[in-house]
Amino acid sequence: MSNDWRTDRVGSALRGENPTVLRRLTAGFAVIGDVQFLPGYSVLLADDPAVDRLSDLPRPRRLEFLSDMDRLGEAVERACARADPAFLRVNLEILGNTDGFLHAHVWPRYAWEPAELVRRPVWLHPRDRWSDRRYALGPGHEVLREAIGEELDRSALAS
Repeated sequence: MSNDWRTDRVGSALRGENPTVLRRLTAGFAVIGDVQFLPGYSVLLADDPAVDRLSDLPRPRRLEFLSDMDRLGEAVERACARADPAFLRVNLEILGNTDGFLHAHVWPRYAWEPAELVRRPVWLHPRDRWSDRRYALGPGHEVLREAIGEELDRSALAS
């Protein structure tokens, strides 16, 4: 994977160059996270790189984004529950503190996480989880990636 797409995640998704894209949704792109210390971690990217926060969107588009976030959350939940019996739930977050474009995090949570972290925000996991190559997205995540994509496809058919 080239690092070039990381400097413009939304633009690269719009151009079909972002390798993490799972599916195009109504108001954005479902992508699998660069880091997978919690397998199945995914992100919803708004499809307009100029949109910085949820309130920048007109109300109908805002509701579409939130609906996409729900859809991605459910897809991650279903795929991760099938893949790992220790799956507990998903956490949905729109933070906007670091990246200057609207996005939502979908974090699967597992019973095997350290007891002092499993019920706390993901951001409290050790800093090395974000940069250690052992947790980088790679070929070992392809099965889960495909399962999340298939769940997104199923949810599109159901709507």
